[in-house]
Formats: sequence, C-alpha cells, structure tokens
Amino acid sequence: MHRLRGWVFDLDGTLTLAQHDFPAIRRELGVPADADILTYMATLPADDYTAMKAQLDAIELRLAADVQPAPGAVELVRQLRDQGRRLGILTRNLQVVARSTLNGLGILDCFAAEDVLGREDAAPKPSPDGIHQLLDRWQLSPDEAVMVGDFRFDLEAGRAAGSRTCLILPDNPWPDLVDWHLPSCSALLARL
Repeated sequence: MHRLRGWVFDLDGTLTLAQHDFPAIRRELGVPADADILTYMATLPADDYTAMKAQLDAIELRLAADVQPAPGAVELVRQLRDQGRRLGILTRNLQVVARSTLNGLGILDCFAAEDVLGREDAAPKPSPDGIHQLLDRWQLSPDEAVMVGDFRFDLEAGRAAGSRTCLILPDNPWPDLVDWHLPSCSALLARL
C-alpha cells in the first residue's frame, strides 16, 4: 500500500457519510426496486431518458448540499496529497456534484480539475473506463494504483482495470474483490 502512486476514490459513502437512500430515489424516479438506476435509464427512449436524467440531476444536487465528510476522509486525502500521490475521483454522480461535494468537504484543492470524473466523463462503474483515463493521464500502470470505495461497483471497476482495490466499509461482503478491507478512512489513514 505504501508504494502505490495513484489513488482513485469513490465519493459518496467513501469520502462522505452515506446519505443516498437508493430505494427512495428509485421510487421517486419510478425505477424498479431491484434495478441499477443508471443501467435502467440507459434502456429508456431518448425523451424519457432526458426527463429522468433531469430528475436525477436535481436529486443529486439537493443531496450534495448536505454532505458530511466520512471520519478521517479529509485527513487521509490531505496526507496522500502531501506525500505526492496522484489523486482522482471516479463517481457515478455528475462531475458538478462531485466538485461541489469536494468543495464542501474542503478538499477540492487536493484534486486536479481533470482528475474528478463524473458519469458524463467516463462510462459508469463497474466499467474500468475512468480508472484507465486517470492512469493514462498520470502515466501509471494499473499495479501502481488502487481504487478505494464502499460498493461492489468500485471494486469491480478496480479489478477490471487491473489495479488494487480497497473497501471502506465495516463489513466485507465481497472478499474476492478486495485487496484491502478497512472499516473507515480513519483506519486507512492509520495504516499509511
């Protein structure tokens, strides 16, 4: 872990306290209870997709206004930045929401503008597209980087990219996808 030069972070639930009530969001949007929201939206006719995208964008912007940092997240990001590590964000949110969230956390300055990727910048996780973009820009190989997140899609994207994976979650429901499992950003910070 100490030799990793590139750190790609999920945002919601990883660097922030989890605040998305996905069942409620699905109900508000009219998405089936067992469906991934972005995958479902991609199947819609163009007009329906556009309308639902506007609804989802509004929900995400509303939620971003109340964001709180996960314990240790701000300190973790700042320490990695101070150590000269490359830092990126790969989120299924809009980039403008990600930037607003990072600004609210007080760590937007730790990320180069082009290294904050939202769903309009890269194929949504679990696609490794965003990780590949960051690694290409940083001129790093996959084994020099780690994808840090709190959900299966983060880990699947990291695995598909060939990078290491770190799960930030009290439990580890996906042991086959995880190189490191820590219960919090504070625990990860202590391990560095």
